Amino acid sequence: MSRSPEKEEKIYKLVENYFDDVTNDDLRPPKWKASIGGGYYGADEVNAVIGCYLKGLLSTQKPVIEFENAFSAFMGLEFGIATNSGTSANILALNTLIEAGHLERGDEVALPATTFISVATPILQLGLVPVYIDINRETLNMDMGELQNALEGEHNIKCVMAVHTLGCPSDMGALMSLAKQHDLKVIEDCCEAHGAEFNGKKVGSFGDMATWSFYVAHNMTTAEGGMVATNREEYQKILRDLREFGRDRTYSGERYGYTEGNLVDFDERYTFHQIGWNFRMADAPAAFGHEQLKKLDEMNEIRIKNARYLISGLRKHENVLSLPPILDYSSKHVHYSFPIVIKDASRFPRKAFAQHLESQGIETRAIMCGTLPDQPNLANAPGRSVGDLTNSRYVRDNAFFVGCHPLLGENELDHIIETISNYLTN
Repeated sequence: MSRSPEKEEKIYKLVENYFDDVTNDDLRPPKWKASIGGGYYGADEVNAVIGCYLKGLLSTQKPVIEFENAFSAFMGLEFGIATNSGTSANILALNTLIEAGHLERGDEVALPATTFISVATPILQLGLVPVYIDINRETLNMDMGELQNALEGEHNIKCVMAVHTLGCPSDMGALMSLAKQHDLKVIEDCCEAHGAEFNGKKVGSFGDMATWSFYVAHNMTTAEGGMVATNREEYQKILRDLREFGRDRTYSGERYGYTEGNLVDFDERYTFHQIGWNFRMADAPAAFGHEQLKKLDEMNEIRIKNARYLISGLRKHENVLSLPPILDYSSKHVHYSFPIVIKDASRFPRKAFAQHLESQGIETRAIMCGTLPDQPNLANAPGRSVGDLTNSRYVRDNAFFVGCHPLLGENELDHIIETISNYLTN
């Protein structure tokens, strides 16, 4: 049966009609009054996915290319390489530096001691060595003074993984100055910071490569997915090859013309030059993400508004709580979530505090993995810490975060404020 544009339009219209009646309450996870996150989407995203299936667009075709181009342009970068997750994006970025001869197995990679596990594990999986750097207790990002101390001592640090934690931009001015001084490669992990800015420039556009995750709770989503972006032609070619099994992607149309080594008149499409991965993104998630990208600024503005509403409501408790910083006008904190660090931990232990919030329908999380080298899978793995990681370990034991995403309105935010205030005063 041939395609019917008229029937397609009827399907799209039905989806639009369906979402005319969908509210934020329908999209929020039903278990929580104030969840950590949730997909903020509508008919545009759903119809983009349906269109892929109706038109036979399934695996890494036009929708992926369009999403890559639009996303990299939005972030101020030339090349985007879509992946199946942010973890895969981190693996590809590090592996590309190895394949390009800019890192060797055994080299050290500096990273913040407090972040998600998939910043550290790709380092180890590729035979590199993590060096854990303490964080700033206010921003939760890598402390650049501690990084400088690490670089001035005896070390084999060749690369820095800069994480923009929970949407708060790292001090990229200080980092890029250190990178230039010490000839370091820089990978920006922007997995929680889509659209964040440092001094008027999008995070991700400072280093050699940058990575993003499109997990469902993040600032924009494809449900699962990721992206690596770079301005370097050399890196983008390696990234694409590695993403697809290490396949030689210089194939230009002539078939059965590859002749090298024991392969004579062989099919170029089945010629592999590197030990690669299968980290491709499919067309449907890419189409969903392309529509999400168009709404990213709007969604971030809601996050910023919600975070400031929470800060305003909780500011009276700043004697016992540290709240997220409000940055100056030239930088943009896009608030993936709303972290709270307990100053008076003897009076307000984190466990009891968080459990009380959850009993009132407010979902909480610890600040990612606490202190990475304390995790069971990393405690005895290769790697080293710079100093005693005082701030990281304080945050490990005395901090959590709650949601501030676009599905939360004033009723939910007021519930968070009132529940925290009642707990602290009673």
